[in-house]
Amino acid sequence: MKKSLTKRMIEVFERLRRTPVSRRELAAKMGVSKAEQKEFSELLDQMFQKGQVVERRQKLLFSKNWGFQTASVVKVNSTFGFVRPEGEDADLFVPGHAMLGAMPKDVVLIRRRPGRGELEEAEILAILEPSEALFSGVLTKRDKICEVTPDSMMRFPVKVSRASARDAQDGDKVLAQIVSRGTRHFDHVAKVLKVYGRSDKAEYCCESIVGAQGVSLEFPEEVVTLADYLGNKPLDPSEVARRRDLRDELIFTIDSADSKDLDDAVSLAKLQDGWKLGVHIADVSHYVRPNTPLDEEAFERGTSIYYADSVIPMLPKALSNGICSLNPGEDRFAFSALMELEEDGTLRGFTFCKSVIRSRVKGVYREINAILDGSAGEELREKYKELLPMIAQMRELSRRLDASRRERGSVELESVESKVLLDENRMAVDVVPRQRGESEEIIENFMLLANQAAATFAMQKEIPFIYRVHDTPTPEKLASLAQLLQALGLDAREIHPPVQSKTFAGVLEQVKGTKYSMIVNNQLLRSMAKAIYSPTNIGHFGLVLKNYAHFTSPIRRYPDLCIHRIMTSVLDGMDSTKAQRKYGEFVARAAKHSSEMEQRAMTIERDCEDCYKAEYMTRHVGEDLDGVITSVTSFGMYVQLPNTVEGMIRVAELGEGYEFDGQVSMRSSLGGISYTVGDPIRIRVAAANVSAGQVDFVLPPHEEANNTLSE
Repeated sequence: MKKSLTKRMIEVFERLRRTPVSRRELAAKMGVSKAEQKEFSELLDQMFQKGQVVERRQKLLFSKNWGFQTASVVKVNSTFGFVRPEGEDADLFVPGHAMLGAMPKDVVLIRRRPGRGELEEAEILAILEPSEALFSGVLTKRDKICEVTPDSMMRFPVKVSRASARDAQDGDKVLAQIVSRGTRHFDHVAKVLKVYGRSDKAEYCCESIVGAQGVSLEFPEEVVTLADYLGNKPLDPSEVARRRDLRDELIFTIDSADSKDLDDAVSLAKLQDGWKLGVHIADVSHYVRPNTPLDEEAFERGTSIYYADSVIPMLPKALSNGICSLNPGEDRFAFSALMELEEDGTLRGFTFCKSVIRSRVKGVYREINAILDGSAGEELREKYKELLPMIAQMRELSRRLDASRRERGSVELESVESKVLLDENRMAVDVVPRQRGESEEIIENFMLLANQAAATFAMQKEIPFIYRVHDTPTPEKLASLAQLLQALGLDAREIHPPVQSKTFAGVLEQVKGTKYSMIVNNQLLRSMAKAIYSPTNIGHFGLVLKNYAHFTSPIRRYPDLCIHRIMTSVLDGMDSTKAQRKYGEFVARAAKHSSEMEQRAMTIERDCEDCYKAEYMTRHVGEDLDGVITSVTSFGMYVQLPNTVEGMIRVAELGEGYEFDGQVSMRSSLGGISYTVGDPIRIRVAAANVSAGQVDFVLPPHEEANNTLSE
């Protein structure tokens, strides 16, 4: 029997090894008949598309023989770019002449080659899967010039057709897309898809950031219609009868005052030899069924996105703020984790069940904190009257959980989140550190326990699941961390593989309250792997837990919704074999996609926050303020203000003779002046670019004079 064309082609390429061959020569060596010519051409085209074969100078090369790899383009500049090979973490440098006009997110075929500097280098051989090439940017439209300067990933202006930009004004923030590609970046032509408004207004800049990431602010009509229908349906009495009735128990929610999607509630009772903790989560999976438009939309979004006072929800409001929100005094379907704990808070046992609950009150973090610190007035104490004993017990248990977490060496990184305050015109009028009190810590501790119980349930039942995992740091990152700690004069002897979380916790304790606290926290964060979703449970390094998952937020995170669905099937009698058949492939796909969507959301939230911070700082250009140096690089120093805004002093602004020591300081070769991470510093706000989300600082004149005198 004659071998297939595919098999014959691969056998010929393997025999040829690294000998290039023309199409005609390949066909002859394969013995392609006239009847097979069309199939031969189609097969070769398929192999081009997959990157298995490359044509160069009319000769064919078999990628496998030459060590060619597939990669994604991660960044493009006017004269170079970076690609990330599939399955690797490190990026490769690509000179501009070897880019082939590739754009960010393109899937390309690359060949590694010797670099001229320290960076590993590659060249792009073919563009296998062009991206959508969507990008946001600022339009320049005057005289004969019509182009968009992208906000990120690409660092060069792109020509725009005037016809598509007819309504846009010079300086507007726009969403654009490449519609015509050349072999060089400067040959590309884009069209304007949407005009947002002035690029000096953070609101419009954020809308463009969201648009460039492909996130829709609106839900499809069929999704909204289905959500409205489900949201208006009364609770089914037959379903209520099937569930554990917890409506008479003292259960309540604790959230921020402006929260409308209340997806978790708690209850607590003290036992003779421990505790009985209930964590009751909105039963979103009861409403969002598999393979429905609602489920498909939630899967695609992956997570809700939050910035300033805006929310882009994963689910329509009819569900997230309505029937799935555990509003006080209203019967709601829940998925309850009923846990028994030892005196010290160790998880002793648990039961998961479908329940119906009625929250007693909408607890507010600020109000609970006032009760805990004794500053609550009579009116507030009256609101929580029947819950006051439980609140005191919650504090007691939470403190024991804190002690237990410290004892096992959980990595407690210190970070200050920002809160942006907007006026009636949605302009940033203040930026303040987000306050975190004892009630926030209580709820976090209780949710951690429920998440731990859910993952343990999955391991015991041997079912497919989506775990929240956190890998151990790589040797390379540990070496960088050890180098920094040594430069700061800290003990780094234990910073080597296999490092334990307790070692990191000990480092943080060493620097707590010192000027090095911020840089060590930041470097530890960079040293650790990213937490991701995975169908394989490898444990959580940072929390020092063998079993961990995300169970507690199905309104705003798809993995939580997914594992609720799996757990429901098991509670209804499905065994592990059937669960594997039904969910095995899906959890792998959902974990990978959810990790990607989480990263997208984090990018949007960070970039939007930077735009609002820059907008706020435009009001303070020219002012002198006090800050702290947070990091030093070869091109300048980052300084953080008490309000959490960070800006840069570029090295050119420091004057001549300043050099980065490679670790933590900028030193003058002309005298004894140095600027070191953790040092307080007086700065002047030089500029704030809202569109780019950047703030520039300089040294005030009197600071420069002081430096000259000290020399």
